Amino acid sequence: MISALDISTSALVAQRTRLNAISGNIANMSSLVDENGNPNPYQARQVVFQTDETASPGEAAGVKVAEVMVDDSEPLYRYQPDHPLAISEGKWEGYVAHPNIVLTTQMVDALESTRAYEANVGVIEISKSMSRQRLAILA
Repeated sequence: MISALDISTSALVAQRTRLNAISGNIANMSSLVDENGNPNPYQARQVVFQTDETASPGEAAGVKVAEVMVDDSEPLYRYQPDHPLAISEGKWEGYVAHPNIVLTTQMVDALESTRAYEANVGVIEISKSMSRQRLAILA
């Protein structure tokens, strides 16, 4: 029972990290400048999971966050020549660079993460119930 709780707990931590990254992506969908004030649109974060191999041989493995990657895809360019952050020269003259974040994708990812979180809470509840029943039988 303890290993089931450990596995579900590792999944809860991983999904919380993923949901935090998604929340940050949604919150920064309109961020056109970086923390130094330079015209550099926000780059989305994506959480990468990895099997947690710290379990003993023969036991089920949990999950852990391998890394939080920064999406290096090209920003979205919108033609806004009067915008103060419009590019003044080159190929994108008159365009403003916006974060390449699709709200629909972020919402679907958030929904998936939430459902996985809920499923693991359910596993924890079932494990606790089984432990209580086992103690009642043995006592």
